[in-house]
Amino acid sequence: MSVRPKKRLGQHFLTDPNTIRRIAAAIDAPPGAPIVEIGPGEGALTEVLLSHHPQLVAFEVDPEAITHLQQRFPSLDVRVGDVLDLDWAALATELADRQLEAIPNPQSPTPNSLHVIGNLPYYITSPILFALLAARHHIARAVVMIQREVADRIVAEPSTKAYGTLSVQLQLLARPRFLFPVSRHVFRPKPDVESAVIALDFADVPPLDVDEEALRQVVRTAFGKRRKMLRNTVRELAEAWGGSLPDALATRRPESLTPEQFVELTRALQGT
Repeated sequence: MSVRPKKRLGQHFLTDPNTIRRIAAAIDAPPGAPIVEIGPGEGALTEVLLSHHPQLVAFEVDPEAITHLQQRFPSLDVRVGDVLDLDWAALATELADRQLEAIPNPQSPTPNSLHVIGNLPYYITSPILFALLAARHHIARAVVMIQREVADRIVAEPSTKAYGTLSVQLQLLARPRFLFPVSRHVFRPKPDVESAVIALDFADVPPLDVDEEALRQVVRTAFGKRRKMLRNTVRELAEAWGGSLPDALATRRPESLTPEQFVELTRALQGT
């Protein structure tokens, strides 16, 4: 049995058993932890996950894939739903309650309880990543396969070409790690780009001492004209917010600032 890959859904199904096992192992979840798979497709990764995590919950939008998964894995908790519309808080509460019922002498679940895994469609990678960031208080770790170029941007160092908005926001709100590259030749159909697997750890990341929406606006504004000095891009924000642009940063370009310096910049622009 197989599922027809659909271009409109960005489906590229993994076919290499070694790669599948490496991705599944990277979730590194404790026994009984709630596991959520995004877009299982025809279930290559699902099969390995279920063998170690029978409590797996899978979210899929493709009706053909859903029927296939239900027939192939009768015990799988497969749900119809777009991950971008998912209420992560409600899901975390539901699965934490289920976990407490299943474990003898249970302890209270931690705030970051979910472990998320998936082969993300390239065309909605960024929206899914930002959705995971927004839900980070309910997620311990996310292991996702994405386009190699995007993975490189997420873990990029300052003063490099790849460093940008994704780098700053994910490095401030998570602990991202590049795990391993994935060849385009292990997919059906073969994509036009290379892929990579990354891990995003959210547990124990300290809270930011800054307004997060203001920070996002500063980062987007600065990198919107990344070749210009900050005095030419964010000064209007200082005027609107009642703060000031530090002289030491005025002639800097955004790619030269560390993620932590963007926090300092945002606070200065807000006058806090």
